[in-house]
Amino acid sequence: MSATALAVVQGSYTMSLRAESWLDGQLLADDIPISDGGESRDRSLSVPEQISLTIPRRDRGFDWDPGTDPSHPLAAYGQMLRIDYGVDIGGTMEWVNRGWFLVTESSSDGDTVSVNCAGLLALVDEAKLAAPFQPSSTDTLASVVRGLVEPALTVMVDGTLVDRAVPLGMQWDSDRLGAVVEVLNAWGAAERVTEDGFLMIEPVSDAGSPVLSITDDRDTGTVVRWQGATSRDGAFNCVVAQGEDSVGNQLQGVAYDADGTSPYRFGGPFNPLPVPYLYQSSLLTTVAQCRTAAAAQLKLLRRQAFRKLQVTMVPHPGLVTGDIVSVTGAGLTNARCAIEQLSLPYSPGEQSLTVRVL
Repeated sequence: MSATALAVVQGSYTMSLRAESWLDGQLLADDIPISDGGESRDRSLSVPEQISLTIPRRDRGFDWDPGTDPSHPLAAYGQMLRIDYGVDIGGTMEWVNRGWFLVTESSSDGDTVSVNCAGLLALVDEAKLAAPFQPSSTDTLASVVRGLVEPALTVMVDGTLVDRAVPLGMQWDSDRLGAVVEVLNAWGAAERVTEDGFLMIEPVSDAGSPVLSITDDRDTGTVVRWQGATSRDGAFNCVVAQGEDSVGNQLQGVAYDADGTSPYRFGGPFNPLPVPYLYQSSLLTTVAQCRTAAAAQLKLLRRQAFRKLQVTMVPHPGLVTGDIVSVTGAGLTNARCAIEQLSLPYSPGEQSLTVRVL
């Protein structure tokens, strides 16, 4: 987003929405008339992105009810929507690409058509393995991910990840996306679908500078409050990753919660003794790999089991899950937080964020 658009979305502004429909590389429609809808993202889900749209059944002489037409722009036979969110910056719209989404369901009711879409990982999630997947002797972690995902999505691997060979004897029987996640966990990596529709594989990290400062201020419509309850059930202060070398020796690596601000920190008041979370993978064949996987699992697990804030605010179409923001409010000052969940309305309304305090 431009500096002008970033300044505009700090207060009230005029928004617009546009969507294109594509099927097998062919443009079916470039101006779908969306009257209402919304977008939700949740990093804890296998397919993080969900979209709902309301569309008038007839507009400019066209019937937007797909009926039984497999080539209709809103049918659910492989049609994908590219959605852009527009911000009025003084008479012109600046468009922000929210991504590509797979149409999963369309239905008509009276004068409207309801359309549901999901993120592109739905293509991998629904494609259970028709036969066991066995890597070859030359396969690596990256080539296994590509073999499981492509051509549904093109895989891009962050250059800082170190690829390595896959141990012999690995096999996955049915869950294609589960196999991808297993490989990434052992690699110390995580996946996300980019706005351009690629599957990016990158290290698990909460690094980066804040992309936005959020301050609890009722006058501007921003409200920050703590979310959820606390419980010792399932809590831990270290992760133990276990593997096995080529001759059958058991290996393990340990990552301790050393964050001085964490209520679960090792050596802190939560428990003076180690309380481990156990993680095992046959893809781990050295102690160094076990340690890397343990550290990554600790970061992933903390996304679900750490302090979170609920934020309601004027919609900001530039935000996505994983972004780092600075939050002031609820007793915090300029606290670095990561966005774990968000909802973005596709009509005038409030946006909500769930952010994790880092």
